[in-house]
Amino acid sequence: MAELVVEGLAHVYPEGSVRALDGVDLRVTAGERVALIGQNGSGKTTLVRHLNGLLRPTAGRVSVDGTDAARLTVAQLAARVGLTFQDPDRQIFAGSVRAEVEFGPRNLGRSGAELAAARAEALEATGLGGEEKTNPYDLGGSRRKLLAIASVLAMRTSVLVLDEPTTGQDARGVERVRSIVEAVAAEGRTVIAISHDMRFVAESFDRVVVMRAGRVILDGTPGEVFGPTSWEALASTYLEPPLAAVVGDRLGLGSTPSEALLVNALRTSPGPATGRR
Repeated sequence: MAELVVEGLAHVYPEGSVRALDGVDLRVTAGERVALIGQNGSGKTTLVRHLNGLLRPTAGRVSVDGTDAARLTVAQLAARVGLTFQDPDRQIFAGSVRAEVEFGPRNLGRSGAELAAARAEALEATGLGGEEKTNPYDLGGSRRKLLAIASVLAMRTSVLVLDEPTTGQDARGVERVRSIVEAVAAEGRTVIAISHDMRFVAESFDRVVVMRAGRVILDGTPGEVFGPTSWEALASTYLEPPLAAVVGDRLGLGSTPSEALLVNALRTSPGPATGRR
C-alpha cells in the first residue's frame, strides 16, 4: 500500500501566472482516510492532480511509496492512484457501463475471471449492478458520478482519490459513498476526498486538511478541525463546521457527537425559558 509525501509543492498555471499551490507539505500514510476542504480555488483539486501525474510540480516534490512521481508516467501513477473527477462527464467516454468500468483494469492487464470479478464488485458497491449494457448518458447525473467511482474502484489502486463524491447525491447516494470509503479503508487502502459536505467529512474521515490560497492552514482530526478553536480559521476560507459540531459544543458533547448522542441530549435538555423538558 502506498504512502504519499508532498514536500514544498508549488504549482503555477501558465495562463495568467496563477499560483495555485504555494509550498504545500503533506504526508499521507497507507490506509488513512483524509478529507481536503477549503473554498473554491484554494488548491485542493490542483493538489490531488499531482498525485497521479495529471499535473507536474512547478517546484517541490511528490513521492508515491518512496518513488519520485516525476520519474513515473501518468499510466504508471494511475496504477497506484485512482482519481475521480468532480464532473463525471469529463471522465466518462465509453458506450456502455460495462466498457467504462472495464477500461481501467484492462489497461492494467486484467482479463477473464479477474476482470469480471473487478467489474462485478465495483458495480455492486455503487449500486449499478444490472446496468452493464446501459449507455452512461442514459443514467442521471448522480448515477454517472457513481459510475465514475466504479470505474476507478475496479482498478483496485492503493490510493483512491474522490473529488466531490457526494455532489448531486440524495441521502441514499451519500450513504453509498460513505460505505465505499469505509470498505476501501478497511482493506488498508488510502482514501482522499475533496468535499464541501462537512457532515460527510466529519462522519467518514479520520483526518481533515484545510486549504486556503494554495496552502495548508489546518490539519487534524475532525474533532480538532471542527472544534471551536478552529472556527475562525474555517471562516477565513468561507467554511462552517457541521451543525452537529456547533450543537455538540453548546451541549458539552464535543465537536463530533454521534447522532444518537445529540438526539438524546436534545430530548433531555431543559428549554431556554421555562426549564421544562
